[in-house]
Amino acid sequence: MIDYIDIGAVEDIPVRAARLVKTDHGCIAVFRTSSNKVYAIDDKCPHKGGPLSNGIQHDERITCPLHNWVFDLNTGRAQGADEGTVKTYDIKVVDDRIMLHRSAITTIVAAE
Repeated sequence: MIDYIDIGAVEDIPVRAARLVKTDHGCIAVFRTSSNKVYAIDDKCPHKGGPLSNGIQHDERITCPLHNWVFDLNTGRAQGADEGTVKTYDIKVVDDRIMLHRSAITTIVAAE
């Protein structure tokens, strides 16, 4: 589990809600669905920059609160006629703890 960082308990996120993980690269929205699945995506909608963590969650999709774009939490792709994607992050639940892959919050520097 060295490649994962414990970011909190599943119960810390209400059902059908989100919490933010702030990184040097921007905010990551961590969602808990009605079936207790956990997803992590960029919090910023590519259309107008709306905070997806404030959107309406339905099943495994999130609707942007600004202009109603709908994103699949599995793939980050916009649904329907909208075009665009948000980055998704490797996340899993171990013993009711949410584990986010370290690459989501670390800077990767190329060798010189």
